[in-house]
Amino acid sequence: MQRMGIQQKTEETASVSYEHRNGVAILTIDNPPVNAGSHGVRMGVVQGIERATAEGVSSVVLIGAGRCFVAGSDLKEFGKPLQWPQLPDVIAAIEAAPFPVIAALHGVALGGGLELALGCDYRIAATGTKVGLPEVSLGFVPGAGGTQRLPRLVGLAKGIELICNAARIDAQAALAIGLVDAMAQGDLLDAALAFAIQHPTKRPVRGMTPPAETAKVIDAAAQTAMRRGKGRPNVAEAIRLVRLAAEPDMDAALAEERAVFQAMRVAPDAVALRYLFFAERRAAMVDGLEASARAAIATVGVIGGGTMGQGIARAFLQAGLSVRLVEREDESLTRAISQIGAHLDGLLAKGRIGAAQRRAQGEALIGATDYAGLADCDLVIEAVFEDMAVKREVLARLEPILDSGTLIATNTSYLDIDQMGEALARPDRLLGLHFFSPADVMPLLEVVRAGATSDTTLATGLALARKLGKQPVVARVGEGFIGNRIYAAYRRRAELLVLDGAAPEDVDAAATAFGFAMGPFAVSDMSGLDIAWAMRKRQAATRPAEARYVAIPDRLCEAGRLGRKTGKGWYNYSSGKAQPDPEVEAIIRAERAKAGITPLPFDMAQIQRQLLAAIVNEAACLLSEGIAQRASDVDVVFVNGYGFPRWRGGPLYWASLEPAAMIAADLADLAGAIGFGHTQGPVAQVLDEIRSLKSN
Repeated sequence: MQRMGIQQKTEETASVSYEHRNGVAILTIDNPPVNAGSHGVRMGVVQGIERATAEGVSSVVLIGAGRCFVAGSDLKEFGKPLQWPQLPDVIAAIEAAPFPVIAALHGVALGGGLELALGCDYRIAATGTKVGLPEVSLGFVPGAGGTQRLPRLVGLAKGIELICNAARIDAQAALAIGLVDAMAQGDLLDAALAFAIQHPTKRPVRGMTPPAETAKVIDAAAQTAMRRGKGRPNVAEAIRLVRLAAEPDMDAALAEERAVFQAMRVAPDAVALRYLFFAERRAAMVDGLEASARAAIATVGVIGGGTMGQGIARAFLQAGLSVRLVEREDESLTRAISQIGAHLDGLLAKGRIGAAQRRAQGEALIGATDYAGLADCDLVIEAVFEDMAVKREVLARLEPILDSGTLIATNTSYLDIDQMGEALARPDRLLGLHFFSPADVMPLLEVVRAGATSDTTLATGLALARKLGKQPVVARVGEGFIGNRIYAAYRRRAELLVLDGAAPEDVDAAATAFGFAMGPFAVSDMSGLDIAWAMRKRQAATRPAEARYVAIPDRLCEAGRLGRKTGKGWYNYSSGKAQPDPEVEAIIRAERAKAGITPLPFDMAQIQRQLLAAIVNEAACLLSEGIAQRASDVDVVFVNGYGFPRWRGGPLYWASLEPAAMIAADLADLAGAIGFGHTQGPVAQVLDEIRSLKSN
């Protein structure tokens, strides 16, 4: 884009201030809350460099005000034509300056923020700073030299790894690989000014040659990145661009990178991922909720040391919290504590945590067989057997022991939390924290607001989710909340497809071909068929007699086929891999015969559209009931908790792009397949809500 003349500083460019101190100019980016690299910031930096040149300074220090350097580009600008100066123009001005420019980093320097720092001559960072290029996770590639300058500092293999994994690393790790030149001791600005005096000459990254590496090492990094990125086009392009850093013509490589970036930033994947980025931010908010009212959480109690309880305890430990784990008897407690310790040892052996972190987490875990050990906790969560009577008994025993300010949480997946609250004298301090297994790995956390849950309790639950590094989504009380309620409809449609003629492996193949991490039957085998079986038995009394019911999974459970944990479920795992099983085929044939069904052929597209129709319809139903706050929350839940492909934005986002007539036809087919008991949700209204979000 052609350069425009220097403008007077306006309100738009006032987000960068200029100070002259002892021959060094200080440019301070001040664009709260996260110093996003908006047009005003870019213009302000260019004007600051021009002023510093005119004044004959010896160096420039570029620093961020507030909590970070620059958290990234302003994504709201990405759907529009970018104005001059674009970020490459800013970096060109820095490289052309007659003095060195030092980037002083703190908080985070991500995406365009890190590219801006890479365009400077030196980088100095405060302890705790995080740096990274997340563009690949947003559907495109770095577009301001990230694929060219980063590899010149850290090598092509490391560059591929960091860029394609959208990795964030801390400043100490960045220093070790040469991405950062120095760590600040004491005040960051003072350290940067001292560094400027000690380094009076320019040293642009563009003049460097990448560290020597063998082709084998680079190829291995590329293969790993493609495998982890599931072959997405932007991953392949990022790898190709990083390889260009080995070529001498950097200008040609930068031009190629910019062209790829410009094309990909408006491509369907990137648009969907930007929608999801903002949807995830919205999901963590509740209109009118006073975040300042939240309580402080330092010590948490976990009741139940089974698989889920252990995962929850590990999640709390990873977040630096003290944990009190309660089991019924010494043997169970010893086993749970030992298994958590073994897990931490495994993380240490793999280098995922350090020795000091392993020691601290071990010391923060205390076991007990008496509820009295929970008296000093700020929050206690129960993770016991999924039975209402059991959970009510636990809560009734727990409450008298706790301080009046202690919050109480349940990890129930399906049960009525309002009914649980009847066991409490103060149900206002009860909420649901529905973790997904494994609780220390899965990013989603449904924060369930019961009828009596107070604002303070809810705000504390949301703050705790963020402290755990989870993606919170607020739900109201309802069978299965958001995720499991919709997933049950999805699984039910999958089972009906099998009853009507499809093979389980064909349904799973259609789901994974669409982009799901796993198919519904593989998921059932992994989680255990007995979980859904218990739910079906609990709901049997309220199920309409005329409704179509698939008894195939019941027959599997009755045959002892509970999934991977028994070696057999929908598939046979005796070989170590999921294999179709003649015994399952016989059960399916018998149930079809009993129902008088002649098997029909289903192609992959039919299966995919019916699975998606079930999700979309059930989502519309629960939104109309007020279980979820907003339509985009459903997309956040399915992407973060159920393996829905991120690059598709979520099931409702996907549906909003489909022709209305096709969605209507899918819903008609769905209603015909489900028959009596089918409830039609206000799908058109929900998809209009998604479309309005995309247009804003």
